[in-house]
Amino acid sequence: MDLVEGVIDRVTFRDEETLYTVARIKTDDGIVTAVGPFSSATPGQAVRLTGSWVVHRSYGRQFKVEQMEIVAPATLKGIERYLGSGLIRGIGPVTAKRIVQHFKMDTLEVIESRPEALLEVPGIGPKRASQIARAAQEHKSIQKVMVFLQSHGVSPTYAVKIYKRYGDDAVAVVSQNPYQLADEIYGIGFKTADKIAREVGVDKDSPYRVDSGIKYWMAKASDDGHCYSEAEDVVGEVAHELDVSEDLVKEGLVRLQRSGDIFREGESSVWLGPFYHSERGVAQRLYELNHGRMWQLESLSQEELDKAQAHTGLSLGAQQRNAIVRAFQCGVMVLTGGPGTGKTTTLKLMIDLFEARGLRVLLAAPTGRAAKRLSEASGRSAKTIHRLLEFEPGEEGWRFARGVSSPLECDVLVVDEMSMVDILLMHNMLKAVKPGTRLVLVGDVDQLPSVGPGNVLRDIIDSGAVETVVLDEVFRQAPGSMIVSNAHRINRGEFPHLRGARDFFFINEEDPEKVAEAVVHTVKSRLPRYLKCSPIHDIQVLSPMRRTVTGVDSLNMMLRDALNPPRQGVSELKYGATLFRRGDKVMQIRNNYERRVFNGDMGLIVRIDPEEGEVVVRYPEAEYDRDVTYLQDELDELVLSYCVSVHKSQGSEYPAVVVPVTTQHYVMLQRNLIYTAVTRAREVVVLVGTKRALAIGIRNASLLKRRTMLAERLRELAGATY
Repeated sequence: MDLVEGVIDRVTFRDEETLYTVARIKTDDGIVTAVGPFSSATPGQAVRLTGSWVVHRSYGRQFKVEQMEIVAPATLKGIERYLGSGLIRGIGPVTAKRIVQHFKMDTLEVIESRPEALLEVPGIGPKRASQIARAAQEHKSIQKVMVFLQSHGVSPTYAVKIYKRYGDDAVAVVSQNPYQLADEIYGIGFKTADKIAREVGVDKDSPYRVDSGIKYWMAKASDDGHCYSEAEDVVGEVAHELDVSEDLVKEGLVRLQRSGDIFREGESSVWLGPFYHSERGVAQRLYELNHGRMWQLESLSQEELDKAQAHTGLSLGAQQRNAIVRAFQCGVMVLTGGPGTGKTTTLKLMIDLFEARGLRVLLAAPTGRAAKRLSEASGRSAKTIHRLLEFEPGEEGWRFARGVSSPLECDVLVVDEMSMVDILLMHNMLKAVKPGTRLVLVGDVDQLPSVGPGNVLRDIIDSGAVETVVLDEVFRQAPGSMIVSNAHRINRGEFPHLRGARDFFFINEEDPEKVAEAVVHTVKSRLPRYLKCSPIHDIQVLSPMRRTVTGVDSLNMMLRDALNPPRQGVSELKYGATLFRRGDKVMQIRNNYERRVFNGDMGLIVRIDPEEGEVVVRYPEAEYDRDVTYLQDELDELVLSYCVSVHKSQGSEYPAVVVPVTTQHYVMLQRNLIYTAVTRAREVVVLVGTKRALAIGIRNASLLKRRTMLAERLRELAGATY
C-alpha cells in the first residue's frame, strides 16, 4: 500500500451517503487527486491517506484511498483553513485568519485549553470569545466520539449530530447497533449505518441489520410513491441486497410485524406502519364525511345561482354551474380540470355562495406559493395545510396542534393543488376535520402525482365513491396565446402547435451541451429582452432530471455563473462542494419547522457573513415572508435554484418557463411531466432540445403504477362493486 500525506486543498465532489469523495490534496511534491471514502472532507484538514495509485482513462493519475487518518494541521495556512471551515461555531474564514496571525502554531492549543486568550485578537470581544469558548468546549467534549466515528466512516457533520442525540452513549450505541442511527439521525441512511456496522464488526446476518435493511428497502419503495410492497419482492430484493438468506428476511418480517413497524394485508402486501395507518384512516374519514350528517343546507336554486353570477359579474358555463350546485349537495366533492377551464372562477363563486349562507369557509394548499396563489385568486386568506393544522416543534421533532381532539373551526374546507398532497399529509388533515364539515378538493389530476407516497387525488376520483366534477371546456386564453391550448394538446397526446405563437417557442438543438448553452442564453438575454423581465425573479428553468449536462445540477452552475458571477465586494461562503454567493437564487430542500421554511420554498441570498459563517435568505414567496439565517453547518438545507426539477415546481407559476427536452432525459420523459412543466408558465414557454425527444415524452403516457389501495378501500366502504 502507498502513503500520501498532505492538506485537503479543495473538495471537487462528495456524496454524504456513501462518503465517496474526490479531493485535491496539496503535498510536498505537488497536487494529488485522491478518490475514495473520506471520513471527513474539510479544506485545510491535514490527512494521511493509505491506498494505491491508479490511472483513470478520462482523469489520469489518481490516488485511490483505502484508509484515511486525520492529523493536526502542520502549517499556519493549514490551521487557518481548518478553523475557517465552520468546524467551530463563531469562527469563520476572516476570524480564523486573525486568530492564526496572533497565536501562530499555538492556535489549536489556545482554542482548546485557553479560549479566554482570544480576547487578545482584534475584533473579538467578550461575547464572541464566550461563544467560541462554548463551541470549543463542545468540540473538545466530542473529540473522542469524533475520532471513533470518523475512524469508522462517519463525517464530522453527522458525528456532531450523533453526539447531540446520544451524548456520552454515542460510542456504545454505534458499537452495539449502528442501524439505530438510520432510524434516529436525519441524513444517516442504511448504507452509511451498514458501512459503520462492518467497521465495528457487526455480523452480516445480525437481526439488527436484516430488520433495518427491510425498512430501508421499503422506504425506498415509498420514495417512488408506493404505499406498500409485495412480500415476494421484499424477501427477494432484501436478501439479494444484504447477501443473506431469504429465510432470515422472512424472520425479520415476522419480528417487524410483532413490533408494529410493518403490517400485512393478506399474503402479498407489506406496509410500513405510517402508510398503513394513513391510507386506512383517509378512506374511513372520507367515507364518514361523505355519508355522515352534514350541516343542513337548502339546495342551491338556479335562480339563486343566476343572481350571484350577475352580482359578481362572473360568467359560468354549464359544467361550472353544476360543480357549484353539487358542492351544496355533497359532503365531499372533487373539482378537477386543466388550465383555463375555470376552476378558479367556479371556486370563487362557490365560496361567495357558501358564505352567503353563513358558513365558515377555510382555504388551504400544500405549499406557501400555492396558498398565496389561492388567496390572490379567491380574494380571501389561504394557508398552507401545515399552518392550517398549526404545526409546532416538539421533543421528537414536530406535531400538529389540530387533530381529532382539537378540530378545525369551519363548515367548509377547500383544498387546492390536491395532486401534490401525499397520503401522510392527507391523513393528518382529515383527522382535524370535524364531522359535518363539507370538503371540496380541487386540483388537476393530470399533473405529476405527489412527491411523497400515494396518489391521493387520482385514487379518490378512480374510486367512484366521491362526487367528481370534471371541467374540460377552455375559457381562459388570451387572443394569440398558445400556452393553454398546447397544454391541452400535450395532455391529449398531441404534438403542440409551434408556428406563429407569441408565447410558446421551441429552440431546436441536438447536442446536449448546445442545449445547455441555449438555455443559459435564453434566460440571460433573449427572454429578458422579450418580456422586459428579471432573469432571476421572473424566469424559471425546469429540468426533468438532476444529472447530465442538461440536468438540474449542471444547469444551476452554468446559470449562476451567467446571472450572478463572482465580482469584487460580493461575499461568498463555501459548504462542501457548493459555493454560495450573495444574490444567489436558492431553495430549501427539507421541512424546517423551527424556522418555518419548508421543502420547496425559494428565496434569495441577501447577506453572507464569511467571518461569522452565516447566510441570510429572504423568502418573498413563502407563506412567512421573512429573512432566515443559516449557520455554515446548516447549509445542507439549501441548494441553488436557478434550475429546479419539474416535481419541485408543482404548485407554482412563473411568468416564463424554460425546459430542456433531450433524449438524455429518456427515462424521465413522460406526458404528465411535460404537461406539468408547461402549465407552470403564465406568459411564455420555451422548450429547448429536439422535437424527437418532445414527441417521445408526449407519446409516453405509461405512468408508473403506484402501489396503493385507497381507491379499493373507498369502494369497499361505500359498498360498491369493483
